[in-house]
Amino acid sequence: MISQELEDYLSAHTTPATSLLHELERRTYLTTLYPRMISGHVLGKFLEMASLMIRPEKILEIGTFTGYGAVSLARGLKRGGKLITIEQNQELREPLEKLFREAGLEQNIRLIIGKAAEVIPGLEDSFDLVFLDADKEHYCLYYEQLINLINPGGYLLADNVLWSMKVLDQKYNDPETTAIRAFNKMVSTDERVEQVLLPLRDGLMLIRKKDG
Repeated sequence: MISQELEDYLSAHTTPATSLLHELERRTYLTTLYPRMISGHVLGKFLEMASLMIRPEKILEIGTFTGYGAVSLARGLKRGGKLITIEQNQELREPLEKLFREAGLEQNIRLIIGKAAEVIPGLEDSFDLVFLDADKEHYCLYYEQLINLINPGGYLLADNVLWSMKVLDQKYNDPETTAIRAFNKMVSTDERVEQVLLPLRDGLMLIRKKDG
């Protein structure tokens, strides 16, 4: 993880979040057990700008949590575009649906409650942009499930790929660190894609599926 001093500097020089997202982040820190799971200001703005650059017609998000990433990504959709977001925690349905209404995005965002590994194979859409921010132990499984759903020239963004820098230290062999290392290696050796690993927040892998 980057230092708090650097995080504060980055935030101070990033376009401020909307009042809705600012309040969402504040509420997340007050009411959830693991508030750092939220995308937050800097990463959220990056997601929004990446989406605005790509102008996707369809986006898929794996891991909604309190909805910061979904709202950020949806701002870059083409007119009439759709974002599907998958969240396992049933208790988040009501606050998420309320958030999407408040953001004016209820017609653009479809929330699916369920286990991603079970939901993904049943999806009939293909996607221009995918954001992966779910349980780390299943990243490799999700990647193999997702790669064929991404349109040629489309993108996958995978969060937490530095995992608090544990990937650099071999003394860490817990299941999540091991899974992230395996995911990073899988992507870097996959000839179907090209990628860049960015030290943004907890590590973000930007992956592009090659054309043809």
